[in-house]
Amino acid sequence: MMLTMRIDQETAIALVQVIEHKDRATAAHTWRVVLYTRALAEAVGISREEEERLTFAAALHDVGKLDIPGEILGKPGPLTDAEFAVMKTHAALGHQALLSMGEDDPMLLNLVRHHHERFDGLGYPDGLVGEAIPVVARWFAVIDSFDAMTSVRPYRSQVGDEAARRAVVELQAGMGTRYSPEPVEAFADLYHTGQLDWILHYFNDEVPIPGWEAGKVETARKVRGRPGSEKA
Repeated sequence: MMLTMRIDQETAIALVQVIEHKDRATAAHTWRVVLYTRALAEAVGISREEEERLTFAAALHDVGKLDIPGEILGKPGPLTDAEFAVMKTHAALGHQALLSMGEDDPMLLNLVRHHHERFDGLGYPDGLVGEAIPVVARWFAVIDSFDAMTSVRPYRSQVGDEAARRAVVELQAGMGTRYSPEPVEAFADLYHTGQLDWILHYFNDEVPIPGWEAGKVETARKVRGRPGSEKA
């Protein structure tokens, strides 16, 4: 049975644009994780229908940040414990917002709510452990973390090849504790075979954020143009 999201493309685009307007750093992050998600989805060979649903889920993963105060989102330094506690509510807030819009696609709902869970149970919002974490969230957590470690943050300015290399090492060090091993291995393979280079080069923090449609077209062209990705 084919599942579809109740949120249509126009609504998804509008939500992404609101996120972009509220927090430009989140906007740049959103585009990169969409591209990494498409690359990983293509590599593991999921269906085109699942790939499209996963693309929208990746784009909307931080929709809950719309309810986080701007002074916390844009704070130029590290968050206090109290501020971080507020920030952590964005996963559950995003999930609730989607439910209130009538969304019932488990891929979208699970990714939004659980992308900050940890394999060892120390994540949030529900402290799920191991395979109790929905598979889509386990895989996306690796992508989300990699981009956080390779993009500009108030507490880190290093980007580029060395940052990416260190990020992969850190992901591998977290296998079985912070991360599920299988998606780390798959993502690391993409990195080591150069299949993420175009994202790291063309969509870094110094490159303007593309429009939604332009981004989708460019993503499809780049990802499907890779050797071995000719299947329909």
